[in-house]
Amino acid sequence: MSKSTKDYGWLKTRPNSAKTTMERAKREVPGFADHIEKFEHQIAIKAYSPSTVFSYSRSVAQISLYFKKSPLELDPDEINSYLYRLKQNTELSDTFFKHAIYGLRFFFRVYDLEDRALHLPNLKNERKLPTVFSQEELRRLFKTPQRLKQRVLLCLIYSAGLRVSEVCKLKLTDIDFDRKQMHIRLSKNNRSRYVVLSELIAKGLKKYIEGAKPKEFLFNGRVKGTPLCHGAVQQSFRLAMKKAEIHKEASVHTLRHSFATHLLEQGVDIVTIKEQLGHAHIETTMMYLHVAQVEKRLAHSPLDRLYSKS
Repeated sequence: MSKSTKDYGWLKTRPNSAKTTMERAKREVPGFADHIEKFEHQIAIKAYSPSTVFSYSRSVAQISLYFKKSPLELDPDEINSYLYRLKQNTELSDTFFKHAIYGLRFFFRVYDLEDRALHLPNLKNERKLPTVFSQEELRRLFKTPQRLKQRVLLCLIYSAGLRVSEVCKLKLTDIDFDRKQMHIRLSKNNRSRYVVLSELIAKGLKKYIEGAKPKEFLFNGRVKGTPLCHGAVQQSFRLAMKKAEIHKEASVHTLRHSFATHLLEQGVDIVTIKEQLGHAHIETTMMYLHVAQVEKRLAHSPLDRLYSKS
């Protein structure tokens, strides 16, 4: 059976980790180890997030495993055939397909093959509106975890609109109880920022710290002194969702979306929300205008209020 007609059913059961896929590709694909090392060095230099490195590396490894050769040796017809079959597989998400394109594009540019990168399909910039929890749903969600650590963890993410990677890397020294703020260090795109520390979460954090006695990171992993892994946060969230009987399509990131949307609904300006979230561009924050339930006001001339009575 030719590569153009070969079944892509193996993609239905995706590897549990990029590591497993990478190890197979290094063993089975000639020259892959050297190519992927250069690729990962460049993607790290560009300060991409760990999740992006994970997704792009896995995508490059998968197409290499399928053809048993490096993407550098693939002709355009082979790549197009592969991408076509990915697109036709209804069990694969749009994000999975997107990472395949972006991973290959970055790979070719690492080797100065700009012409090959440009020949890859263009992806429409379709930004889906985020899912947002209601306040009642959040109260139910935060009530369900039995352990204080899980309750504080989920509440903290919502209270400051944190990313999973940010809450996992938080250290005790990043929490300033006196100034009611937290220092988020070198997050996405190597950007640092200060975010608000809720008075309510501050009380919960003090109680948690007193009991758990973390040494360096605010939330310990399985071994004290190591940070909590992303999977542990996601597992805590899924269990809380199930117990709270919330059936929305949501992830831990939905807490961040809810933080931004609720602030907007409560009258906080969009620029302040952008700074709290650590967005590089205001356009990213603007999407919350489409989901926030903000009362619209009629336009008026400021001159009419210039001389109006107080």
